[in-house]
Amino acid sequence: MCGFTGIILDDQRGDADGNLLRERVQTLAHRGPDEESVETGPGFGLAFARLAIIDLAGGRQPIWNEGKDVAVVCNGEIYNFRALRSELEAAGHRFRSDSDAEVLVHLYEQEGDGFLKRLHGMFAICVVDTRQRAGAEGSGPRVLLARDRLGIKPLFYSWNASRQKGLSFASEPKALLVGASRRRLRAASLLDFLVQGYVGGAHSAWDGIERLLPGHFLTWRAGGQARLAEYWAPPANLRTSAASDGEIRELMDRVVAERLVADVPLGAFLSGGIDSTAVVDSMARGTGEAPLACSVGFHERSHDELPIARRTAASLGAKLHGEVLTADPTLALDVLPWFFDEPHADPSCVPTYLVSAMARKHVTVALSGDGGDEVFAGYRRYVHDAAENRLRSLIGPLGARLAAGLGALYPALDWAPRPLRAGTFLRHLGEDPARSYWNSVSQLSRDQALALLSKGAVEMLAEHDPFDAFAAHYHAPREAGSLYRAQYADLRTNLPDRILSKVDRASMAVSLEVRVPLLDHRFVEAFAPLPPREKVHRGRGKHALRRALAPRLPAEVLAGTKRGFDTPLTAWIRGPLGGPVEEALVALPESWFARDVLRSRLAEHRAGRRDHGRLLWSLLVLERWRRRHDVEEQLA
Repeated sequence: MCGFTGIILDDQRGDADGNLLRERVQTLAHRGPDEESVETGPGFGLAFARLAIIDLAGGRQPIWNEGKDVAVVCNGEIYNFRALRSELEAAGHRFRSDSDAEVLVHLYEQEGDGFLKRLHGMFAICVVDTRQRAGAEGSGPRVLLARDRLGIKPLFYSWNASRQKGLSFASEPKALLVGASRRRLRAASLLDFLVQGYVGGAHSAWDGIERLLPGHFLTWRAGGQARLAEYWAPPANLRTSAASDGEIRELMDRVVAERLVADVPLGAFLSGGIDSTAVVDSMARGTGEAPLACSVGFHERSHDELPIARRTAASLGAKLHGEVLTADPTLALDVLPWFFDEPHADPSCVPTYLVSAMARKHVTVALSGDGGDEVFAGYRRYVHDAAENRLRSLIGPLGARLAAGLGALYPALDWAPRPLRAGTFLRHLGEDPARSYWNSVSQLSRDQALALLSKGAVEMLAEHDPFDAFAAHYHAPREAGSLYRAQYADLRTNLPDRILSKVDRASMAVSLEVRVPLLDHRFVEAFAPLPPREKVHRGRGKHALRRALAPRLPAEVLAGTKRGFDTPLTAWIRGPLGGPVEEALVALPESWFARDVLRSRLAEHRAGRRDHGRLLWSLLVLERWRRRHDVEEQLA
C-alpha cells in the first residue's frame, strides 16, 4: 500500500517541478513510510511514497518498461500478478523485479487501456506513456489514471492546481492542496455532508479537486481533450438461479487465498461476526497454519466484541491479539481530520483507527470482512426495506397515500426506540421505494439540512439535491426488485465513499494495508445479484452465506445479529464533547450556517426534546476538519 502524486504539464518545454512534487508526496508519508522517490522528465513528474509489501528490495516505483518510455505507479495490490507475469514473459517481456506492480507497465504495452479488465485487485494506477508525443490526442506524454472496480483505493485529480499548469493527481486531496491558491468547500458538498454524513461522487469536497469514480479511468495528453470512461459496473440483472453452498465456499477460499501473498507479517481483523470469521476460517484453510487475528474491545460493555472474538478465534485455531481500549472521541477531533481530507461524520472511524493501530503492532497487512453486508444483504435496513416493500405492494397506491397522510399527523418521535417511530414508518410507506430507502441511509432530509444553512448558502443550493445521484444508481439495474436496487446503490455510493474511505484513511494513518477479499469483483458479480430469497429469509439477511458456512463456523457466529463498530455517541455528546460541540457551533462560519438555528438544535438536544446527537457530532467534525485544513469561509 502506498501513496503517489504527479503532474502532466500543459507546457512541454520543461520538466515538472521536483520540489513541488516532494512537498506533495511528503503529505502522503503515512501511506508509504518505507521509501520516497521523485522522477521528472519533459512534461511530467511522478512522486511515490512506498509501504513495502512485495519484493521489499526490488519494488521501487515508478517502474519503467524495457525501453524507458512507459512508467507506472500503483497504490494497491494486483493479486493475479504471477499468472499475468508468466503470460507476459512468454510474450517476450523482460522483468527487473518480483513486484506485482511491474506487470502493469508490460500489460499496458501489450493491451493498451484494456489491460484494466485483466486485473484482479485493489488499485489506483497512473501510467505515463512518453511514446509518440505528437498525435491526434495532443502532444507530450499521455497519462492514464485508473481506479479499482469497487473503489477500495482512492484517487483524486485537479486541473491547473499550482503554478505549473496541467493535470495534477494524488492519492489524497491534501497533496493537491500544496501550492493551491484557494481552499474552498463546495456548497453542494456541504449539503451532501449534512444529509449523508460524507461527501461522495465525482466531485470531492474541495472546489477544483475531482474524485475518480470506482471502475473508471481517465486519459489525457496536453493539447487534447480528457476522456473519462467506465470499464466496470456491478451486474445490472439478477441471477435466475441460487448459488450452491459449494460455489460460495469455493470462491470464498479462492479470493482469500489470493490475498495471502506478502513478504511482511500478515493477519486479519476478527470481530466475531460472520464476514470476518469466514475470512479467518478461509485463511486457515489456505495456509494450513494458525492465522493471526487482531481484535479490540471497549470498556462500554454494549460495544465490546472482544469476548465473542476470543471464543471464535479459539474455535478456528487462530492466534488472537486482543486489547481492551477506550474509544476516545477526541481522536476524531485532533488526529483524524488530517488523514480525512474531506469531512467524514461516521463515528466508527474512531474504533477503526484504534483497531488498525493495534493491528499494526503485529502485522503490516490485515484482511477484513468489509463488503459482506453489501454483497449478501446483511444490513438490518435491507430486511426492513424488504418488509416495507411487501406491505407497500399489498396496500397499493391508495393505501400508501393514506399511510403518508397518517404519518404526517403522527408526532415526531426521533428520540424513541425504532418500534415506536410509527410516523416515520407510515411516511415511508407513502413514498416511492427509492426515496424511502434513501431516507434510511441518510441522517437528515434535504429540507432539514437547508434549515441549518445561511440564506446565501441556501440560494447557492437551490438546484442541488443529494438524492438525485443516489436515485440514478438505484434505478440503474434494468430488471431487479427493490432489494437489489438498494444493494446496487450502496455498492456505488455508501460503500466506496463512506465505508471504504473510512477504512482506507484510518488504516493508512498508521501505515497498515487492509485487503478486502469479499469485494473481489468476481465475488460481487457472483453473489450480489442472487435472488432475494437467497439473501433475506425469515427476517434475517445473508441467508445463502449462513447456509453455506454452517458446516464451518461456530453456531454462535451464524446465529448472531449484525454487529458493527458502534460508538456511544449520545454519551460522548453529553460528556467529554459537550464543550467542544458548543465551541464548534460558534466557530462555524456564518456564511455557511444560520447560527441561531444551530443554537436551537443544541438547546433541544440538551433538554431531551429531540435527539440531535448525530447532527451535533457532524457539525463538530466539520468544524475540526475546517480548522485543520485552513478552509476558507467563502463557499464555492
